[in-house]
Amino acid sequence: MPRQHLSTRRGFLGLAGSAAAMSALPLAVSMRPVEATPETMASAIRTVTGGAPVQSGRVKLDIPPLVENGNSVPMMVSVTSPMTDKDYVKSIHVFNEKNPQPNLGNFYLTPRAGRAQVSTRVRLADSQKIIAIAKLSDGSFWSTTTEVVVTLAACTEEVM
Repeated sequence: MPRQHLSTRRGFLGLAGSAAAMSALPLAVSMRPVEATPETMASAIRTVTGGAPVQSGRVKLDIPPLVENGNSVPMMVSVTSPMTDKDYVKSIHVFNEKNPQPNLGNFYLTPRAGRAQVSTRVRLADSQKIIAIAKLSDGSFWSTTTEVVVTLAACTEEVM
């Protein structure tokens, strides 16, 4: 009886299944925690700021203090800045301490933006602290912090 190679359907499916299982092995070993922690949030902030001091003020974070459903929470961040060629906001970063990822968003601006303001909707996993940090053209960092209470959590599972 002649020996069959991988040209059979069964052989192909067996090889494909083995390859899929082997490629998923590194993902299973390096799974991230289900939620960020204050430590991972602090690490993400250090990554953005490079360890530079962050001053309080100039940044306003508008987000409801009490959220009934964490699946779609409106958020607006604005920064006091003239937005001229010499004095403008380069970027706005928003961090949280309990979602699967500690960084909610990064927004990059130029003087042509006209005003330093971004708005979006975010998902919140639980009641937590939200921090908005702005990097200005002079290299300084400014921030504000807000506590948000979420009654119905979102982000309960990490999506791959």
